[in-house]
Amino acid sequence: MYGNGQAPIFILKDGTQRTRGRTAQSNNIAAAKAVADAVRSTLGPKGMDKMLVDSMGDVVITNDGATILKEMDIEHPAAKMIIEVAKTQEQHCFDGTTSAVILSGELLKRSEDLIEQNVHPTVICEGFRLAAERAIGLMENHGISTENEDTVLEEVAKTALTGKSAGAVKSFMADICVRAVNAVGVIEDGERLVDLSDIKVEKRQGGSIKDSSLIDG
Repeated sequence: MYGNGQAPIFILKDGTQRTRGRTAQSNNIAAAKAVADAVRSTLGPKGMDKMLVDSMGDVVITNDGATILKEMDIEHPAAKMIIEVAKTQEQHCFDGTTSAVILSGELLKRSEDLIEQNVHPTVICEGFRLAAERAIGLMENHGISTENEDTVLEEVAKTALTGKSAGAVKSFMADICVRAVNAVGVIEDGERLVDLSDIKVEKRQGGSIKDSSLIDG
């Protein structure tokens, strides 16, 4: 808004604080690290479950990063950006949200050390960009082809099922997943591409998970 003298008038909520410079950077990094720390203990094969209680009193027990972050009531803008990182990871890869959030938090932690040494944020960002290019290049050079290696794909599927309350049927479900992917996959330019929309999951109440079956069609 503007007053009669055309000077801007800012209307803010009571208790609003304004920070800038190094203080703002530190606050943003601290908020992002807090989000990363919230899911850090859920990572890996020995990751622990979290008990979430919403405003209605409903309880959810999970170690899935995407679920935990979805249930968190976050107001800080920088923390919300970390949540967006998790959402993007989930949308594009359907997994790895916890790793993405923890990695983001760790990068910001290292950034804080560099900022304290008066390294400009632009220089830090450029360093991260170069490091990402280097990491991608190394992965491409050292990647292992899994073509016609269903046993490797099954192990990958089992890892993805870890922590999803499917411990007793991981092998069974992994076998179905691999056969489904192989059925719809197409080879283009030497790579197997899979359109997940070609796989339809139908659920029926009753029975057990082991009653599941793969139907070609």
